[in-house]
Amino acid sequence: MLENVNLKKSLSREEYKLALPGLQQRLYDLEKTCWDLGVPSVIVFEGWDAAGKGTTISALTQRLDPRGFKMYPITAARTYEQQRPWLWRFWLKVPNCGEMVIFDHSWYGRVLEDRVEGTVPEKAWRDAYRDIIEFERMLADDGAAILKFFLHISRKEQKDRFQAIENDPLEAWRVTDADWARHRKYDEYLTATEEMLELTESEFAPWTIVEATSKWHARKKIFEAIINALEKRLGADAPPRIEGRGTEAKDDDLRQAMESLGGGGL
Repeated sequence: MLENVNLKKSLSREEYKLALPGLQQRLYDLEKTCWDLGVPSVIVFEGWDAAGKGTTISALTQRLDPRGFKMYPITAARTYEQQRPWLWRFWLKVPNCGEMVIFDHSWYGRVLEDRVEGTVPEKAWRDAYRDIIEFERMLADDGAAILKFFLHISRKEQKDRFQAIENDPLEAWRVTDADWARHRKYDEYLTATEEMLELTESEFAPWTIVEATSKWHARKKIFEAIINALEKRLGADAPPRIEGRGTEAKDDDLRQAMESLGGGGL
């Protein structure tokens, strides 16, 4: 599956900068409408280390109303969380009516890192596929729009990005021994990822594979996917698109803000 993804897809920085204001404005309009109508949304980001999940989330949320969304970076379960059903800590983070919730990593760690690193028994991560489908179905049945993104880069690209980060004295701390350990298991993670994508794809919670070699292409594709999904979920209630609205946002301060946000980030 993933070996057939065209990782050479790209978008120039200038093309992205021209498209960005309109995309941000449209996403803001949809966020506000979802809030007004009580439509919740769940946006999940998975992908390789250094694929750009963090900077993409920053770009997505830069112009949103902070009252309308929450963002959760997910790490390994704490000791007290391990004493409860494994999805318990995620149930605590599902969106309220009208709210958007963004997950930087998610419950899919159960069938990725937990599986590859052997931190749970095989039966536990195999049973997790059923648990995940049921969890997402309940959220969808309750009215939530669910979007799941996997940011894909090659093994070589990941290595190059790690080395580039380590060569920057101010950024080197971001790459840890654990990151390199996972990199050495790239093929094992690739197998786990392909199985995850196949077994957890659904009509109500689809996966979008994002070609992330070009960060500008990746961000634009994610913006457009979220916008299209929310428009589909809202149907006739979606706010009308205002042609040309994005061009008026080409002001210098917005551009400078976005440059500092992720101009050189990996």
